Order: sequence, then C-alpha cells, then structure tokens
Amino acid sequence: MRGLDLPEVERLLAFMDKHGLDQFEYAQGDLRIALRRASGNAAAQTRGRVQAPVAESTSPTIASEAPPPTPAPPAPAEELHLIKSPIVGTFFAAAGPEAPPFVKVGDHVDSGQVVCIVEAMKLMNEIESDVSGVILRMLVENATPVEYGQPLFAIRPNRKK
Repeated sequence: MRGLDLPEVERLLAFMDKHGLDQFEYAQGDLRIALRRASGNAAAQTRGRVQAPVAESTSPTIASEAPPPTPAPPAPAEELHLIKSPIVGTFFAAAGPEAPPFVKVGDHVDSGQVVCIVEAMKLMNEIESDVSGVILRMLVENATPVEYGQPLFAIRPNRKK
C-alpha cells in the first residue's frame, strides 16, 4: 500500500474548494482517502479531514462520523386555542375608557361570550370567543392596532368528557 502524498491531498482539497464540495472520496489502487469539510466555512478552520486509508478494495466507502445525539422529545405542549382578529382595526379590552375589561387572564369564558372590541372605520365590532375555556394570555395591549388574523387571546379550552 502506497503512503499519503501531501501535495496530492492538497490538490484534492483545492479541488473541493473550487467546486464547493463538503465531502469527497478519492481512491487510487488500494489507497482510499475520504475528505470531509469541517463545519463552518472559515478559512482558519481545518479545510478538510483526511480519513485513514482503507486497505480493502472491494467497495469504496466514506468513513462516517457518529451522528449527533438526538435531542429528547419535547414535553407535550399544552393545546391552546387562539382567538384571532377577524378584521383590521384597533383592539379595545373594554366597552369604554371607564368600563371594566370584558375578560382578564384567569377568567373562564363561554363560547359566544364577548371578549373584546375591534374598532374599524368607527364601527365597534364585538369579538366573541368561539370556545369555552380559561383565558391564559392576553396577546394584545389595549388601544393598539391589530391586523386580520392576529392572535388576541390564548385560551385553554375545556376538556371534553
């Protein structure tokens, strides 16, 4: 088996750079070289890594690195229902400046209950909850503009029995 020729390896690395390759396998006779670009594209990093030559000549193989550990599956996310704005306008949490808010975080709401107003072109549009459940988050501040489809409230729906 022939030894590694450094100028030949450098030529292969230049070939990889020229053609934008991340990995490359080279075989000549019994000599097999697998080159793999290090993660990142900085010139200061290793430009490639030479794998040990493989004496077998039956089938070319690329030396593989151990795969990164798979992260633990995420905890099941709580299923929240979002009440979204059906129109573009201004969000109001109460019927007027001195009135109490229609709902607040922690309140239980029923399907069809008014939760806010979205004013559009001087028309006050009552927005109703489309599910029964508990308000977990108010996602918009009072008297702020909202877009069509923008989430207004996050609700934990009642569990079906």
